Amino acid sequence: MSKTILITGCSSGIGYDAAHGLKAAGWTVLATCRKEEDCARLRSEGLTSFPLDMADPASIEAGFDEALSHTGGRLDALYNNAAFACPGAVEDLPAGALREIFETNLFGLHDLTTRAIRVMRQQGENGTGRILQCSSVLGLVGIRWRGAYVATKFALEGLTDVLRLEMRDTGIKVVLIEPGPITSKIRVNSIPHFEKWVNWRGSARRAQYEESLLTRLYEKRGPDRFELPASEVTKTILAALEARNPKARYAITTPTKMMGIARRVLPDRLLDWVLTKG
Repeated sequence: MSKTILITGCSSGIGYDAAHGLKAAGWTVLATCRKEEDCARLRSEGLTSFPLDMADPASIEAGFDEALSHTGGRLDALYNNAAFACPGAVEDLPAGALREIFETNLFGLHDLTTRAIRVMRQQGENGTGRILQCSSVLGLVGIRWRGAYVATKFALEGLTDVLRLEMRDTGIKVVLIEPGPITSKIRVNSIPHFEKWVNWRGSARRAQYEESLLTRLYEKRGPDRFELPASEVTKTILAALEARNPKARYAITTPTKMMGIARRVLPDRLLDWVLTKG
């Protein structure tokens, strides 16, 4: 029997490529999306897909139960990919914006992860399975305008580090996948959240919004420097799934690898200067 993997956030970008790529590699893929219309599109492409909204505990429960119904109760791997961004200066972010983004990017992810662990513990003599968490270069360092997203990814890094330590006495391996600039719709998808929560016109930084963030958000642009296609993440996911002893972290793009080193060796003031210039 082929191994089974549940993937969240498969409507586009990293999750979409991973769902198709892992299926092509022989995995039984359960590809979930927040919206049923996206699931229907994936089913038309030959994937097994059903709704799972990471901001809705009832949807998480129903989606996970459906996943197990497709696999006879077994789950070999979980890839937590679903997440979104809410750009804006930290001083302009209402508490509600942080509650909303943490609900999807961390709390829902944690709910799904603990459900997967309970299933994986029943597999094999000491439990077996892989849990892959999609972090970011922004789980290593922060940059301006990305405070809400950075907060969730820093939290994910810490929570996953502890989970990895705690799972050492089981056969369940826990891995952080750390992309950087990857071709996706995260910028476009962040616009509704920005418009919902950030009163940039009333901000003390209005001129900076107009000179910087608004241009980046709304103007069509080519790939960022160092940007890689989502297929590079899929290759890394496969490596993490197939390795006998996977690494704790897989840094994918050049900026992620560089920032991982910079975080460790540069004094804070120098790192702040580098991040401000970048």
